[in-house]
Amino acid sequence: MARTTSFTKRSLITKANSAIVAATTVAAFVLVFTLVAGKALVSQLGYQNRVISAKKTALHQLDNDLSARDTLKTSYDKFVKQDPNLLAGNPTGSGAQDGDNATLILDSLPSNYDFPALATSLEKLIGSQNLKILSISGTDEEATQGANQTSTSPAAVKMPFQVQVNGTYGSVQSLVNVFLSSIRPFQIQSIQITGNESSMNATITAQTFYQPGKVFNIKQDTVQ
Repeated sequence: MARTTSFTKRSLITKANSAIVAATTVAAFVLVFTLVAGKALVSQLGYQNRVISAKKTALHQLDNDLSARDTLKTSYDKFVKQDPNLLAGNPTGSGAQDGDNATLILDSLPSNYDFPALATSLEKLIGSQNLKILSISGTDEEATQGANQTSTSPAAVKMPFQVQVNGTYGSVQSLVNVFLSSIRPFQIQSIQITGNESSMNATITAQTFYQPGKVFNIKQDTVQ
């Protein structure tokens, strides 16, 4: 009878120990799961807060951009419709100093490299001063400059050239004045003159510029 009682007690103790171990294991699992789940929830909450903050910042920037757009449009319309234009010409005319201000600005600093167009403009300027064109030379860098047609931070690019003309001293002087007063910027680097006042050869080495168009990139940010 005593042996049976002793065996029963040991059996009950073993069952109790097993139950404690099982309960402890379940409790540990629940605790670990709770900690992991809690950490995940806290991380998700932080992420959502960062997303909301980024959206608010983007919305605020968008409101500012829209306001700036409206202001810019108003200023642009006023600038384009200015009469007379920046050169005191007719904004709707077709003369040398005519055209709206936007057109004048585009003519002053083209956004594309085009040496043949520059040569044509030089022919027109020289011809208007009753000068004979002996030569117009320069290096056509169309292939090299092709990669610079647009830029996020555009800067003026030099376009060197040289013209040789023949005419009177007064005509050569007038040509120099035309270069200096042109809406398109010209920098004269040197002038070589031979001949006399009535028949003079002039070699003008100069440069003008073009400026690549600006690229506006709309980017997407990833919230970490």
